[in-house]
Amino acid sequence: MNLRRQLLLVSLLTLVLPWAGCQFIRETESALRAGQQQMLAGTARAIADSLAQHEDDFPLRADNDFALGDQLYGHRLEVLPSIDGYFDDWNLSREALRTLRGTDGPIRFAIGLHRQALYLYVEVTDDNVVYAAPGTIAIDERSQSADSVTLVSANPPYLNEAFVFGAEAPGPIISYLRTAFGFAPEATIAAHWQDVPGRGYQVEARIPTGKLGTHLGLVVNNTNDERTTAVRSSSFSARSPGAFVTASDALTAFATEHVQPGMRLTLTDTSGWRLASAGDVRLPARERGGIGMTLVRLAYLSLVEPGQEAVLANPDPSGQERQPFIAEALQGAASVDWFRSADSGDAIVAAAEPVMAGDNIIGALVLQQGTDAILSLRNQGLARLVYVTVIATLVAAIALLGYATWLSRRIRRLSIAAEDALENDALRTTLPSALDRDEVGDLSRSFSFVLRQLGDYNEYLRSLASKLSHELRTPLAIVTSSLENLEHEPLNAASADYAARARDGADRLRRILTAMSEASRVEELMQHAEPDNFDLVAMLRSTVAAYRDVYPARQFDLATELESVAMRGSPELLIQMLDKLVDNATDFSAAGDTIKIELGRETGRLRIAVSNPGPPLPERMRSQLFDSLVSVRSNDGGRHLGLGLYIARLIAEGHGGSISADNIDGGVRFTVLLPQPD
Repeated sequence: MNLRRQLLLVSLLTLVLPWAGCQFIRETESALRAGQQQMLAGTARAIADSLAQHEDDFPLRADNDFALGDQLYGHRLEVLPSIDGYFDDWNLSREALRTLRGTDGPIRFAIGLHRQALYLYVEVTDDNVVYAAPGTIAIDERSQSADSVTLVSANPPYLNEAFVFGAEAPGPIISYLRTAFGFAPEATIAAHWQDVPGRGYQVEARIPTGKLGTHLGLVVNNTNDERTTAVRSSSFSARSPGAFVTASDALTAFATEHVQPGMRLTLTDTSGWRLASAGDVRLPARERGGIGMTLVRLAYLSLVEPGQEAVLANPDPSGQERQPFIAEALQGAASVDWFRSADSGDAIVAAAEPVMAGDNIIGALVLQQGTDAILSLRNQGLARLVYVTVIATLVAAIALLGYATWLSRRIRRLSIAAEDALENDALRTTLPSALDRDEVGDLSRSFSFVLRQLGDYNEYLRSLASKLSHELRTPLAIVTSSLENLEHEPLNAASADYAARARDGADRLRRILTAMSEASRVEELMQHAEPDNFDLVAMLRSTVAAYRDVYPARQFDLATELESVAMRGSPELLIQMLDKLVDNATDFSAAGDTIKIELGRETGRLRIAVSNPGPPLPERMRSQLFDSLVSVRSNDGGRHLGLGLYIARLIAEGHGGSISADNIDGGVRFTVLLPQPD
């Protein structure tokens, strides 16, 4: 991974700042919410204590063993419904419809109150709607000769009354009132029977509240199996319906008087039925703070405590509050809870207190408040935090990326300069950033020092051969002449043997000195040689033919598509260059191997290649292979000084070309590139 990417990853650590800020805001919100819950619980307790004087406004629980949910509840309607058999003009959601189990499917119903009238709506699932025969509805409804809906009304301990809704056909219907004195049409009641093909029927009715008692029950008769479906069948069969519950005007006025802006106050009876509700947990839009950015809100929602869904804090559409914290209050224990909207992040805290009259629980008080003030502070702080940290992160990332780019460029320039310095014969010791006073400058100066030392060493190696040949030539001449004189003296067998060995050693030293001085002579010849015009193809053919005679154990193959190439230079020196390359190829190949010599054109230049099978070149030696006194032979007994390829390089460069070596499949190839004559 390069330096820019490393510093870019390091810059991502700045993202810890917004995370830490969000954690701080989360803890702050939790603390503020806990304080708000305590304050709300204290307020709810004080209001609940003041409700003791309104004991008469709380209905007492019936003594007829009704369980929770057995009573009918009347919703306050703000709009007058039309009696047409449809529910869409009621100002209630369909969630307000309660469900009973029917013989053919669910039965859903709702009761509403508007002014001095009670409104009844019933949806009955019936696979086979049975209408009454003309004139038979007036007969006692207990005959169950047709489908019908019955609203039972009572004032315990008095006798029950029943309002029967049956139909001879869809449309407006005549309602009947059954009392202890008989069964007769009731003209003050308006009702409509709406047939729903394939599903059943719907009944909607308007009944004056003066006609109703304090207890109501609902019975749906289905003649398919002559069974009755009701809220609680045993209660209706005993003619003892549950107490009818609806909102209390007195308690609603009390709740409206005591509720504060941004709060909602709800009162329930001992069964959880809502007796009063006033206020709203949401402040007016002008008073509420907002994030204003969806991205910020989503970022916050991913960090905060989720809480229960805020919709659970809303008043139950059915009219009966069933939340666990309200149930605890109805058992006599104060409780608090909180909710959060998954969409907006708004939170609602709630406190429930039992309403006591002496030692008796007569209901529950629920006080709820939205965390708008907390959210406003949180949102403003979060927005500022996100804006600042995002900008800071971007600035830091851009700055680090720019710095990494500048630093990596300096290091790359230094690396390229160091590589270029090693590629040239004359090492360049001046590198970029050498004058800078930082770590890169120190590295550049260290490289420059190493290159100077390496240049001095290379120069020493280049001049070593000529220096040695010059210094050793005179002592060797003295030794040689002494041995020649010694040969004319009478010697015994042992001395003669020693003199012969010394003479062989002197000859070997002379050949070594000749090889060492050859490079110097080549340099001088390159400077003073007169260039000639010759045919390079003919020269190669003649030279390769000579190699076949000199190295009979090897096979030589000349490959070229050129018929003739006019060349200007020194053919003797080029042949000497080929001699060095072929000699090297024979040394590293086995008997019977083929040495291939190629001639061709490459990018406007002439290419001469000598390939031979054999061991590959060491990678670490490829850049030094053509230097003076460098050899890769390991078992040569000191016979090779590493001057052959150096001389080949001198000749190639003296003709304006270059030489290189590469490993190929199963061998090595030396390539000489020469400028192509015009």
